[in-house]
Amino acid sequence: MSSLRISPQRLLNDLAELATFGGRDDGGVDRIAGSPADLASRTWLANRITAAGLESWTDPIGNVFGKQRGSRGPWLLTGSHTDTVPAAGRLDGAYGALAAIEVLRTLHEAGHPSAAALQTVAFWDEEGVLPTSNGGLVGSTALSVSEHIKEISGYVELHIEQGPRMEDAGLELAVVDGIVGVDRYLLVIRGEANHAGTTPMINRHDAGRAASKIAAHLWETADEVDETMVVNVGAMEFHPGVPNVVPGEAHLTVEFRAASEFALLAAGDRTLALTRRIGREQKCSVEVSRLSHKPVVRFDESYVDLIHQTCTRQGVPTGRLVSFAGHDASVISSKVPTAMLFVPSTGGISHSPAEHTDDAYLVQGAQVLLETLVEIEQTLPKPVYLH
Repeated sequence: MSSLRISPQRLLNDLAELATFGGRDDGGVDRIAGSPADLASRTWLANRITAAGLESWTDPIGNVFGKQRGSRGPWLLTGSHTDTVPAAGRLDGAYGALAAIEVLRTLHEAGHPSAAALQTVAFWDEEGVLPTSNGGLVGSTALSVSEHIKEISGYVELHIEQGPRMEDAGLELAVVDGIVGVDRYLLVIRGEANHAGTTPMINRHDAGRAASKIAAHLWETADEVDETMVVNVGAMEFHPGVPNVVPGEAHLTVEFRAASEFALLAAGDRTLALTRRIGREQKCSVEVSRLSHKPVVRFDESYVDLIHQTCTRQGVPTGRLVSFAGHDASVISSKVPTAMLFVPSTGGISHSPAEHTDDAYLVQGAQVLLETLVEIEQTLPKPVYLH
């Protein structure tokens, strides 16, 4: 175990101060990418980095970086994002970004040689709340296609779990093996609009009833494919959408998340079969189209194994799991070796003012991040880039 220790109070103070940017009366945060609160927080982040005697800069998309002055790559990158969804908690993304700065600050103050090999980042617009965000992960996507990515040797992201699995299993730390794939579908059911009072039930071509029956069966459809798969009907619309007209058309948006591409494919096939069967029963036509596909991500095995070893040396309950939430790490992993580390979320709550993780777990996670980054930097081979 490293003799270097982060400053717990400094980390917790930074988390509390960042939460004032867009802070809400209920303890939550509104810091949507590009908002005045978000832009002000990025200036504050840059100032925290330079106040520690480090160098900070912002790239054209809005990512805020930090490194030791005069250091030359390749750098091992660490960080997360600081933008939020509306009515968010104060830890999602922000914890990993500030823990990264605390780790670099600690190594720099100690004169540790690994400080020169590290770089921190607070990514721009991970959440993708704005219509122009195209699903989020904007800053990490921009980095992945920039010249700067050639100077990055790897990436490690610390994050709260945002779910209940760690707490349910009594885990204090979890190494993330990868991120689930995500398929989104649009289901369109077309029947026949008619007077809801005068049309006997047996004569109806009710697109609304068909859509409701399909939605009711999707849970068991997912469970039959993979008991760890999750499914969500995010929206359901009936047209014309008035009480006295039988719906002539219905739209459903459906999302599946699973840890294997086979499970996603099987869920899509079963959804198509289910929709066609219920459509026939309700005398309606159906269309099923896949709106988007995010493939399953597997993180670098050498990084994952090394992080797991570092975690187990802490002597606390440690596990390995797959993330069911998307992260910037999924984008960066397509370019450089990548892994993630989770700390538990109280009650499994996130994207809410009630989001919480005990201070002791936050401090412990940041300390493990420090030890992990030093271990990776000193142990694993580094790529050589020709400029």
